[in-house]
Amino acid sequence: MRVIRKVAVLGAGVMGSTIAAHLANAGLDVLLLDIVPKDLTEEEKARGLTLEDKQVRNRIVIKALENLKKMKPAALYHKDYINNIEIGNFEDDMAKIRDCDWVIEVVVENMDIKKSLLKDKIIPNISDTAILSSNTSGLSINEMAEVVPDDLKKRFLITHFFNPPRYMRLMEIVPSKYTDPEIVKFMADFISFRLGKGIVYAKDTPNFIGNRIGVYAMFAALKHMQDLDLTVEEVDSIAGPLIGLPKTAIFRLADLVGIDTMVHVANNTYQLLDPSIDDEREIYKVPAFLEDMVKKGLLGNKTKQGFYKKEKVEGKKVVYYYDIKTGEYKPATKPSFPSTQAASQGKSLKEKINILINGKDKAAQFAWRLLRDILIYSFKRIPEIADDVVNVDNAMKWGYNWQMGPFELFDAIGVNQFVKKAKEDGVALPEKLENIEVFYKLDGAKELYFDILSGEYKEVPRKETYINLDILKKTGNLVEQNSGASIIDLGDGVFNLEFHTKMNAIGAEIVSMAKKAIKRAEEEGVALVISNQGRTFSVGANLFLIATSIAEGAFDEINMAVKQFQNMTMGFKYARVPVVAAPFQMTLGGGCETCLHCDAIVAHAETYMGLVEVGVGLIPAGGGTKEMALRVMELVKRFKAPDFIPFLAKYFENIAMAKVSTSAREAFELGYMDDSDSVTMDIDNLIYDAKQVALALARNYRPKKPATNLPAPGRDAFATIKNMLWTMYKGNYISEYDMKVGEKIAYVMCGGDVAPATMITEEYLLDLEREAFLSLCGEKKTIERIQHMLKTGKPLRN
Repeated sequence: MRVIRKVAVLGAGVMGSTIAAHLANAGLDVLLLDIVPKDLTEEEKARGLTLEDKQVRNRIVIKALENLKKMKPAALYHKDYINNIEIGNFEDDMAKIRDCDWVIEVVVENMDIKKSLLKDKIIPNISDTAILSSNTSGLSINEMAEVVPDDLKKRFLITHFFNPPRYMRLMEIVPSKYTDPEIVKFMADFISFRLGKGIVYAKDTPNFIGNRIGVYAMFAALKHMQDLDLTVEEVDSIAGPLIGLPKTAIFRLADLVGIDTMVHVANNTYQLLDPSIDDEREIYKVPAFLEDMVKKGLLGNKTKQGFYKKEKVEGKKVVYYYDIKTGEYKPATKPSFPSTQAASQGKSLKEKINILINGKDKAAQFAWRLLRDILIYSFKRIPEIADDVVNVDNAMKWGYNWQMGPFELFDAIGVNQFVKKAKEDGVALPEKLENIEVFYKLDGAKELYFDILSGEYKEVPRKETYINLDILKKTGNLVEQNSGASIIDLGDGVFNLEFHTKMNAIGAEIVSMAKKAIKRAEEEGVALVISNQGRTFSVGANLFLIATSIAEGAFDEINMAVKQFQNMTMGFKYARVPVVAAPFQMTLGGGCETCLHCDAIVAHAETYMGLVEVGVGLIPAGGGTKEMALRVMELVKRFKAPDFIPFLAKYFENIAMAKVSTSAREAFELGYMDDSDSVTMDIDNLIYDAKQVALALARNYRPKKPATNLPAPGRDAFATIKNMLWTMYKGNYISEYDMKVGEKIAYVMCGGDVAPATMITEEYLLDLEREAFLSLCGEKKTIERIQHMLKTGKPLRN
């Protein structure tokens, strides 16, 4: 059985070091090497160092690790994971790669340099069983393989990580004509399961799949922008979420990538493409204004000016966009069109797209032309860059954060409608396209895709461990549903509670369905899983409804709603069957409280969990403040500590400072997760893994009873926390209102105005929590914070 435990990463630039970081995230041992510097820095000279000193010879890698520690967003799940990375250089330490199971070459995108490293450094030192891969965004694996010995050729392939490796799910695997198919399968399985990557099988063509279509989309946008006389910011207002692209749209993405990089990739693509194969090769010719921007040093985010730049004017941040006609910057105006305004009201992406492309203004024309050209281009690239539509769609969703891939967009528009509309433009269409009804459809529980090569429908390849809630709902496993939540039968006696409101905000519909889900699992099953497959687990309570109730003075309704929410979370905690939460991405406020009350949490590695209510002038009142207090009391009891304060301060700060984990690993450190919880790297396995944990717990499950004898920290601890808050306020670390909200949190966590070690109940803490929440709802500054959050999406520290 082949096993990968140690990986060598050759090249410690930004890409190499962040790949090394993600391998360390996965618990692998990593050897990170780079070249030996040829000259001393002035600092090294001043310290009397020579070129023979180890810290000089390893300078490049040492610097890379220093950068990793400071990187934002963080490349590491936890700062301690950097200890998994051993450092060295190509001259002194190359023999160490013999102990590695996988060697990844990540040097500069230059064929001659890569071949030289292969011949001179890697081949003489790599073991007879290790797998060798190159991280390249478009160079030919077959050309590289020509310098590799026959036995190693079988174990040589491209593993193209997308930047940044921790956050971008896409992994393009490109075998050469010599690569052993078993090695390809092993690496796909390993990288998917252990590194959490979405695997796409690409071919040895320029830029593979993601960048081939992604760069085409950017240059097609440039063409249509000029044809329709649109500005940079007008294009970005159209070609973003309204058509399923991320908020970076076209030009913010170019600034992020680097305009010089964009030009370099386009030039390479143009040179490498055979015009007899790609009839749209001319699209990659770089416009003069782009070359001019590079000459001026307007390279995007790395130079702080590209298609956009920010400046402070009279103390305020002002955004400017680049005018491609004048070569000057102009103040951004947040443009809008009738078609984009209408599209923004659409309830689904499909509805938004169809409203937009059927509009009559320039924005509608641009959106249609851009989508039309991208979709036709993608169709024509099969089988050149990939064998099927599934690989192309996944590449764009996982590598470019598109909400839908090109062929899913075909279906959203309607293939027949697309063909009709394109013909009206006089655009030449591939003949095969005119005979296709849909690219994806369901056949019972099977997902099918249209195979362009055979003209038949085939099953979409899925892991056995992938559970698709939408398909389960469509194939007889939907038990009950309302507008906010669903109960789904996962099989084996395990039911699933799915949230499906906007951002999965928790309101009355979810609370109502949660009660039914618990009852269903207790009476007809063995366990309950709480999970969904939206873009985020849950951002907490529905803030708009709270704001509306406050405005109407309906405080009795707020009290009742909070009580029902508390009943829901307590229902999860004291159900007669195990309840397992499967959070991912944003798990905030009520979403976090939901998880805190479950028997176990199976979190995706990218889970950002925290109690953030102070940002809107409130405290966690769905049991979150109570749960933090219980953790304090449990720790005091476990360690027989004479003082509550060391434990209380930590958990109090979680709420008062709205601390959110930057990963599931950090959620353990903050106390939101504990030893009974686990982390899943592959998001496709998340619900399956949660189900398996639920089944394991169900075998010998003993329902818990509400806690009744809890030693309260009391008024002495409360006084200590108040003093801490006063000191922070006087030091200008918090506002006066932050101090007031903090005192409410401390009052609840200390058990109110009681003597230390007074025995209290869990229900008593919930009452204190609800009372504090209601009192803050009546405060003017809380209302200001709520309104600011609803308007801007950002907290106000008033």
